[in-house]
Amino acid sequence: MADAGDDARDMAERRYAERFAVLLWESGYPRMAARVFASILTAENGRRTAADLAERLQVGPSAISGAVKYLIDVGMVVREREPGQRRDHYCARPSAWFDAVAANLDVFTRFETGAREGVEVFGAGTPVGERLDEVSRAFAFLRREIPLLLEKWRAQEAERTAPTS
Repeated sequence: MADAGDDARDMAERRYAERFAVLLWESGYPRMAARVFASILTAENGRRTAADLAERLQVGPSAISGAVKYLIDVGMVVREREPGQRRDHYCARPSAWFDAVAANLDVFTRFETGAREGVEVFGAGTPVGERLDEVSRAFAFLRREIPLLLEKWRAQEAERTAPTS
């Protein structure tokens, strides 16, 4: 039987996972996918089965199935199966955040180009043209700088996880 301290910790962990899921949802992730990802990410071993997820989140198997499919499709979660086991385990890919940003750099180019086209329509010296020029320059800056930041992050993580001599 679990003691009160374990129950309190479990409740605090569940509350945190739900708060983190809200952040994801407010950022555009589907609500159930956000809840599933947060639950997997906060699992002690970084993995959960569909049954674990359904029980923990108090939802049906179809909700879990749809959310897991979405998360696998966008690369946030991978499916693994232990040898000899019949159940799939879903594992978080924390590096997926950076992979997703890197894969979507073309979005920055599209916004940069779209804003620049607006400058041509409204005129560079107009208030609208000036705002759109700033948007274009901001996205050009992000498009150039984000790959450099991702490279720095990877180098930092490689250094952090490198064996010490």
